[in-house]
Amino acid sequence: MSGDAELTVRAGRRSVQVRRADKVLFPAEGSAPAYTKGDLAAYYRSVAAFMVPHLRGRPLMLERHPDGVGGPRFMQKNTPEHYPDWITRAEVAKEDGTVRHTVCDDAATLVYLADQACLTVHRWLSRTRDLDRPDLMVFDLDPGEDDFTTVCRAARWVGELLDELRLPSGLMTTGSRGLHVVVPLNGRHDFEEVRAFARDAAELLAAEHPDDLTTAARKKDRGTRLYLDVQRNGYAQTAVAPFTVRALPGAPVAVPVGWDQLDDPELGPRRWTIADAAEQGRKNPWSGLLGRGRALGPARRRLDALRG
Repeated sequence: MSGDAELTVRAGRRSVQVRRADKVLFPAEGSAPAYTKGDLAAYYRSVAAFMVPHLRGRPLMLERHPDGVGGPRFMQKNTPEHYPDWITRAEVAKEDGTVRHTVCDDAATLVYLADQACLTVHRWLSRTRDLDRPDLMVFDLDPGEDDFTTVCRAARWVGELLDELRLPSGLMTTGSRGLHVVVPLNGRHDFEEVRAFARDAAELLAAEHPDDLTTAARKKDRGTRLYLDVQRNGYAQTAVAPFTVRALPGAPVAVPVGWDQLDDPELGPRRWTIADAAEQGRKNPWSGLLGRGRALGPARRRLDALRG
């Protein structure tokens, strides 16, 4: 294709120009068709109503692939000067100054990021109104081998522990290899408290299932065990956002799922793509979850009692 086509996408009150809309970002592979930048923009427009609430008010790290999944990758934190004025920015302190992160507060911003060949959106676990206090906690279930059965078993163990601690939780495919378990918080705890809690919970599970789970950060220490990764629960760390596309063949998508879907034999980390992820979004498997944020105080006491 020539890569010269231009597409106008209506998103909310704005019209966003998508340049080189016929540029292939995901080449055809196996049974998966090729997807263009125009397809990416159309997908993000289709899921904006489900996705933007998970992004609103959060600094983002943008994973851009201007030449598609086979080309170089750029991890972008700072917002370029040429981005439109209507896109929200967040000035975030760092050691030697500040970083001006992009914030996605509306559908038009999501479509604009697609025009910039941003395939994957990584979000902070806190919001700009209080960057030091996350309102989400994430357990990343990263298998040592491509064994999704082990991932599902580990997800059940995490979910059962969180139920015992009386913490609500949601499950999400990552679009890559594993699953995320997401816990809404009330934003009263700092990152150090949240990560310590997640670490202690993960270590308890690893002690109960030593042949299957590990909290070892070094790959050489894990063997074939699944890694319970809690490192995303730190200041300025990010996690892939619900409904974001992954830079992998077939354009798989990270999608919220219900706990009962762990019993579905068709469930896998790349079960949904940009062709059908909007259908899962309309089912709203996380209905009401994010409004149930909890304090960790009572859960910490229960966790400490279990740890002995």
